[in-house]
Amino acid sequence: MLEQRITGANSLPAIVPDISPQELIKQLLPPPEFTKARFESYRPDANFPSQQAAVESAKQFVTGKRSKLFAKANAAPGIYLDGGFGVGKTHLLASIWHEFSGHKAFGSFLEYTSLVGYIGFQTAVKEFSKFGLICIDEFELDDPGDTMLMSRFLKELSALGVKFAATSNTPPNALGQGRFAADDFKREIQGLGERFEIISVDGEDFRHRDSSADSRNLSMRELQDWIGYQPDPYAMKFAELLTLLAQIHPTKFRRLIADVGSFAIYDIYQLEDQVAALRLVALIDRLYEQQIPLRTSGDLSATQIFSSTMISGGYRKKYLRAVSRIGALCELY
Repeated sequence: MLEQRITGANSLPAIVPDISPQELIKQLLPPPEFTKARFESYRPDANFPSQQAAVESAKQFVTGKRSKLFAKANAAPGIYLDGGFGVGKTHLLASIWHEFSGHKAFGSFLEYTSLVGYIGFQTAVKEFSKFGLICIDEFELDDPGDTMLMSRFLKELSALGVKFAATSNTPPNALGQGRFAADDFKREIQGLGERFEIISVDGEDFRHRDSSADSRNLSMRELQDWIGYQPDPYAMKFAELLTLLAQIHPTKFRRLIADVGSFAIYDIYQLEDQVAALRLVALIDRLYEQQIPLRTSGDLSATQIFSSTMISGGYRKKYLRAVSRIGALCELY
């Protein structure tokens, strides 16, 4: 049987030019959908007073008029927006970034850990010490190595007066609970929690999206037809995509998809390799940030790419987020 391949679409480049630490850091900006995010454009739900309270706390954080209780802390000021999915935490975080007048950066937790690992810890501290504010979205500590790395990073920058704003679905003092029990790890977790004022943001998911819903795979003919009317289409066989991702550092994924207008993945199958799965998660995050339409073809739904063992393991939140984002991208256009 002849192998079927998609035609009329580009493949992702096999080589991404080296990017300087300064260039990588310049890429740390809010996703395009939050370009216009401001406190005034946030619409708090009157049924959940904590949303309006979060807006006021975020404004106070930017102006420097913090609570007396938190002002007594020795660590550099930090605000931590904790709440469920779809309550507007990233909107508020982007608003903080936009309203802050100094040198600033905005990225996901995974972006920062990848970046620090790629350019080196001391280089990262040197470069980020020039910033007044660092915004961290999806603060999620499910790996002890990442936790200790980020803890050291925050400690050194805090001592230099850098401010931090972060979001997550888990309060800082509960990060990592139930997964790692090492005493030194728990000390790091508690140390991180002490660096943030925790602001709870309650509410219902405004997106009303079922993250468990399957996205329908297309047949190869349907996928080919879809490619035909998409702007700047790119398409890759799943196995070839995974091979490519294994050769490129995740810090370069944003540059990797810079010219992609739409993306198709075909011959998908279920993953068993955790390293490959986490690299795919990083790519999905970058595709989602840029809101790039996605379609898939294969023997199973794209939302079933991660095995049940993975979904029930220590990186459960990462995989569930990726599943939700795959579903959302498959609904675009």
